[in-house]
Amino acid sequence: MTSFFKYLSAIIVCFMVATLSGCSLVDDNLDNCDSQFSIDYQLRLETNITTELQTELDLQADLEIRGLLEEYLKNIFADYAKDVDLSFYNVEEPMPREKHMVETMNASESSYTLTLPVQDYRHLAVANIKESSVVKLKNDDNCKTSVLSLETSEEMVPPHNTGIFTARKDIHIESGKNQHFDVRLFMANSASALVLDMTEAQNIQGISAMLEGFATEFNLSDSTYVYGGNKFIGADELTTNDGATKCFASVHFPSDEIVKAAEPYYWDWRVYVKLDDGTITESVIKVSEPILPGHLKVLKAEVKDTGVVTTDDMSVGISITLDWHRGIDFPVVF
Repeated sequence: MTSFFKYLSAIIVCFMVATLSGCSLVDDNLDNCDSQFSIDYQLRLETNITTELQTELDLQADLEIRGLLEEYLKNIFADYAKDVDLSFYNVEEPMPREKHMVETMNASESSYTLTLPVQDYRHLAVANIKESSVVKLKNDDNCKTSVLSLETSEEMVPPHNTGIFTARKDIHIESGKNQHFDVRLFMANSASALVLDMTEAQNIQGISAMLEGFATEFNLSDSTYVYGGNKFIGADELTTNDGATKCFASVHFPSDEIVKAAEPYYWDWRVYVKLDDGTITESVIKVSEPILPGHLKVLKAEVKDTGVVTTDDMSVGISITLDWHRGIDFPVVF
């Protein structure tokens, strides 16, 4: 009889331990159990930058501009991440975040071992966001509201200063299994450059360029871009050794088709040339080809002595305004 009570007591103790640990021996409900798994992250740079530079800047006279652009974009179009922001969300509405990690990566690929309760997750990852001064990760406590957004209230948005990579993956964590997941991160922004032949532009005081028609936000969960609240994007002028050529370059989100005055096009360069008589000529270069994520578009044009910009590129159209006048708070700087 004593042996029977010892045996019964042992069974009760085992049952209590299993209950307190959250893993039931009575049924198969293991939702509260933790399980360990590993994730490998790899940046995948799918870009046209080498082809675009070789195609558009293939002449001997273009070598300086080509070198300047390669230097300007070398830390943007690079499959290298300094940091990675990792979030794991419950798949049940309202899809709150269950775990958040910010890790130093300093590589093109890395592996992490995690422990999470057994259940299904929606996983979102962002690389190179920590040092981004223009694009910020916002509203990421919830999966559906997690967004990359321009961090500025100004009409003129500076060029992005980091190449940003993102990924999303559905993960099913099972109990008692050695699980491994591969996550590939792809580039979310793109770039453009305007190369201007200034040979005939003899009577100008200054020139300024900016862009319009690019996305302002990126929804991480469904990988879609938002084009509402379109803003002007600033461009950096790259310094050349002579005044015969000017080059403006910028990094931004991709483009999509926009419609103005029943004329469809994707995005535009806006060039403002201030002449010696004080008047300003505006040239709006309307590009009918989109810029995809991870892509670069180089456009070559010529500035006349009237300030008018022309180009032989058949994929663009140009509208000219002579003696253009600045509107209130219009962001043109010479």
